[in-house]
Amino acid sequence: MNKKMLFWNTLVLRTIRQYSSTVTKNVEAQIPHKPVMLDEVLKYLNIQKGETCMDMTFGAGGHTRKILNSVSGVKIIAVDRDPVAYQYAENLSNEYPSQIIPFLGRFSELPALLEAKDIAPNSVDCILLDLGCSSMQFDNGSRGFSISHMGPLDMRMDGNRLPDAPTAADVLARATEEDLYKIIKIYGEEKQARKISRAIIEARYMFKPLTTTEELADLVQSVCTEEFRLDKLQRRSHVATKTFQALRIFVNNELNEINYAFVLAHYYLKIGGRIVSISFHSLEDTIAKRHLTGNLLGSTANPLPLKYNNYATTVDHNLVEKIMKPKWKMLHQHVLLPKYEEVEDNPRSRSAKLRAAVKIV
Repeated sequence: MNKKMLFWNTLVLRTIRQYSSTVTKNVEAQIPHKPVMLDEVLKYLNIQKGETCMDMTFGAGGHTRKILNSVSGVKIIAVDRDPVAYQYAENLSNEYPSQIIPFLGRFSELPALLEAKDIAPNSVDCILLDLGCSSMQFDNGSRGFSISHMGPLDMRMDGNRLPDAPTAADVLARATEEDLYKIIKIYGEEKQARKISRAIIEARYMFKPLTTTEELADLVQSVCTEEFRLDKLQRRSHVATKTFQALRIFVNNELNEINYAFVLAHYYLKIGGRIVSISFHSLEDTIAKRHLTGNLLGSTANPLPLKYNNYATTVDHNLVEKIMKPKWKMLHQHVLLPKYEEVEDNPRSRSAKLRAAVKIV
């Protein structure tokens, strides 16, 4: 091949690569939420042709779409409390007729929704729980979830579906200082919770109640002036991040809903059915771990603080063992984390923890 021909071939290949790269970026830009740990989810769900899978946190449908493209004849029960996510599920059901059954509701509303469609207990082959907020919620300033997007302090995952549900601004305007302290300390695991709750009360009475994400972020930053925080990628993290997390969890009653989700997962799965959960912070992961390892009472060595233990009581350990008989068998030895390459490509996956188990009783 002469030099001229080689030059033109190289130029054509380079143009094709550039075009392909542009198309890929444009497609990725249209995806509102990038699903986390896709390969691991598919591996442990191990869904087969003709089976029924329940995606209890549908979001933008990234995991569901991957399942539909990987296995033929699969039926997906798509559940989400967010009306925007429900619309995505309905759109996907038009692409895959008779394969998607979309539901709008919280985990606590799910039994009534499933009963209305004659979906019985012990009838589902696998369940996916991808917990926490989705990118499409964080990136929409009007939802009030993110520090980096100015908007009203809303944070309701249900949006306006439940208009009487309190927003984050309502909580900050009405809660007592002690209640705010407990919310921020427990749900946000924030060391400066006392100072932050005091500042919120002072702002309420000296100026006005906080109503925007910017106002809350600025207030927390003014209180935590000496704080310098880094995230898991060693990037500088805003000092109000944990406060925002705490309010979001409280407003949406997330931990109670998640706890109930695992009870429902066991109720609706067949014996031998698989569950995969992905959590993004320690409180979510603690609930997942305790359910899937059968440790619902906490530490077996010391389930209660020392001052509440009564050493005069005789415990029937055989009865306790019978009651706490494991309902799940873990499918891996240690919690699974995203690969380095995935974290580089999608930094929001950095905190993900995946646990997978099979229902044995």
